[in-house]
Amino acid sequence: MYLIPAIDLVDGKCVRLTQGDYQRMTVYHHNPVEVAKKFQDAGISRLHLVDLDGAKAKKVINLKVLEAIARQTALHIDFGGGVQSTEDLRRVFDAGAAQVTGGSIAVKNPELFMNWLQTYGSERIILGADARNGSIAVSGWQETTDLPLTDFIASYIAKGIRYVICTDVTRDGTLQGAARDVYASLLQQFPSLQLIASGGIGTIADVEALQPLNLYGVIIGKAFYEGRITWQDLKRYAC
Repeated sequence: MYLIPAIDLVDGKCVRLTQGDYQRMTVYHHNPVEVAKKFQDAGISRLHLVDLDGAKAKKVINLKVLEAIARQTALHIDFGGGVQSTEDLRRVFDAGAAQVTGGSIAVKNPELFMNWLQTYGSERIILGADARNGSIAVSGWQETTDLPLTDFIASYIAKGIRYVICTDVTRDGTLQGAARDVYASLLQQFPSLQLIASGGIGTIADVEALQPLNLYGVIIGKAFYEGRITWQDLKRYAC
C-alpha cells in the first residue's frame, strides 16, 4: 500500500482545506517544490497534487508548480483540479504529470472523460469519486449530486477504469479517521479495483488500520502538516 502525501495548491502555496471549504483554509508552506523534495528525500515515490484554484476556476491554474516539481523530483505525480478540456489534459501531461484524476468531468461530461480514458489508457487516467453521505460530490465539493457512489464507480469499471481515488468529503481535514467501512465495502464489490483512500487520516494508526483492506494507496494531508504523522512515519512506508 502506497502512502501518498497530498499537496493542495492555492496561489502557488501549499494549503489544506477542511471539508472542501475555502473559508477554512490553512497555509502550511509557501514553497511546495521544497515540500515535494523533502517527501522524495524521505523515500516517498508518489505525490497527489491538487490545483484548488483550478478546481474553482474550472481550468488549470497552477501549472508552473507542477512543472517545477516534475523537473526537480522523480516523484510519480497524480494531478487533479481544473482539468476540464483535452487541451488542459495535454498541458498537464506535458508538464510532467504521470496520471490525471478526473472527478467532476466524469460526472458532467462522461463522453469527454471516456475519450481521455480511451486515448491515454487506464494507467494514466484516475477516476475521482468524491462522496458526501454516499452520494457523489462535484465542483470542488460545492455540489452534491443524487448519484450513488457505488453506481458511479461500477459504471466506470465497466468502461475500463482501474484506478479510483475515493474521498469521504465529510471526513476530509477532520483528522477523525478514514471511512474504513466504505473502502472495505467497495473492495468487496470490486476486488480488482486499484482503490486509493482519501480523507480523515489523523495518525499513522489510521493508516495502519487500512492495511488489511489491500488498498492500492492512502492519501495523507493535514495529519502530516499538523505534525501528527512524522517524517519517520513516512520513511516506514517508503516505496
